[in-house]
Formats: sequence, C-alpha cells, structure tokens
Amino acid sequence: MPLRLAVIGWGAITQRFVALLRQRNAGKVEIVAVGLRSTSCCDDLPKDLPVLTDPAGLAAMRPDLVVEAAGREAVGQWGEAALAASPAFAVASTSAFCDDALLARLLAVAEAHGSQLLIPAGALAGVDGLAAASTLGLTDVLHAIVKPPAAWRGTAAEELVDLATLSGRTTFFTGTAREAARRFPQNANVAAITALAGLGLDATRVELVADPAATRNGHRIRAEGAFGTMDLAIENRPLAANPKSSEMTALNLVRLVENRYRPLVC
Repeated sequence: MPLRLAVIGWGAITQRFVALLRQRNAGKVEIVAVGLRSTSCCDDLPKDLPVLTDPAGLAAMRPDLVVEAAGREAVGQWGEAALAASPAFAVASTSAFCDDALLARLLAVAEAHGSQLLIPAGALAGVDGLAAASTLGLTDVLHAIVKPPAAWRGTAAEELVDLATLSGRTTFFTGTAREAARRFPQNANVAAITALAGLGLDATRVELVADPAATRNGHRIRAEGAFGTMDLAIENRPLAANPKSSEMTALNLVRLVENRYRPLVC
C-alpha cells in the first residue's frame, strides 16, 4: 500500500518537494489532498491532485502523513485537524511556534490522538546531532544565517540596512531565535528549528548577515554543552523559484516522507 500523503500549500517549496517525490517514488506515495485557502489560488496545480479547502476534510482522506509548507498562519489553521486525522503532522513553517500557546495546543492534540508533531530539518544539516547533544544539556548555541542581499529584499532587513549599497559582509540583526523567526519568517524560519532542537527560542542566539560575496544561503551553528563542542556549516543553493528558501528545505521534506516507509532509515 502506498503512503497516503496530504500537503498543505502549493508554493515553491511544496512544488519542488512533490516533484522530487514523484520522480523518485512511483507507486510508493499517493498524494490524497492539497490543502489550500481556496480552489482558485493556484492555477499551476496539477489536475490530478485533489484540493481541500476545509481542514475538517482531512479526516475523510485518511492520510498517513500531513506535510505543511504554506506559511505560519497555515499551521494554526490546519494543525489540529491534521493531528486528529493523521499519525503525524510535519511543520515546515516552524516560525509559527514563536506562539507558545499554539505549540502547546498542538502538542495537547497530538497527545490526545496518539499522533506526532514533526519538525523537519529545513535548510539545515546536523539537527539530529544538536538534538542528541541537548540530552546532556547545552550551555550556548549560536546560529548565523548568511545570504546574498537579494535574498533579504522584501523583508524587515530593508529597514535595518541599505541592501543596494552594501560593499561587504554586514551583520544587521543579533538577537534570539524567537525574535529572528518572528521578524524574518521567510528567511529565518530555520532559527526556530535550531531552537526547538536545542536551547529553546529565547536562549538560542541568532545573527543575520547580508553578504554581497555570497552566492548561496549559508548557515553555521556553534554549540557547547556537556557533550563537548559542535560547529556545523552548510551552504545551500537557493530554490530557483524563491531565493529566500533553500533547495535543502525541499530535500529534507523528501527524506522525511521517504523515511516513513523505507526499510533502512538514516
């Protein structure tokens, strides 16, 4: 039996993720629903994919997994229905969890239904190591996000730095993961992933950097704790359809889905 998958949203990340799944997993994954705000909002949606505009409709679809990549508002709109209808709900828009009440509510629903709230690795690598290290306690986590100026256009970065005239690497924001993810949800959503895996939203430090010399979206995580020290770095190719997001975000969603049915899980 193929894995029954429902996806929420049809933006650049979801389209890339679904295209890769279909290329790699013929007969192993069936997309039973695409959750959207309305039936008319996505003209490029393949005709063979069923559209759902009411979260309550997920129950009839009986999905084995629901994956969200529609923006943080969608997490609150679809989360409870997804956790009630499916064994697992994977949230890509983790900046939604800057709202502590929302996270608590979804965890309560998951507990009540025996389901799981999953946090994909997003644009990162090594999140499993950070989460494992937190078992013994962490004392410091710093996440630096470095992107070309073009990737910061159309965000709150334009209020802090003149992106058009930058001549060198510029750190324009330092603060907590909660502040970064809340103010820059398109670019720093990933900071919430680091925080949830480690020290939490208010104790994880974040630096946001615009660098004219950068050609990729970079992340560097430095952590210290009882386990020792960790220094993780990755440079991602931006998604062709959205330079604010990284190719790795879609790839980590592919891995998450494939690990639900593979005999060997890495």
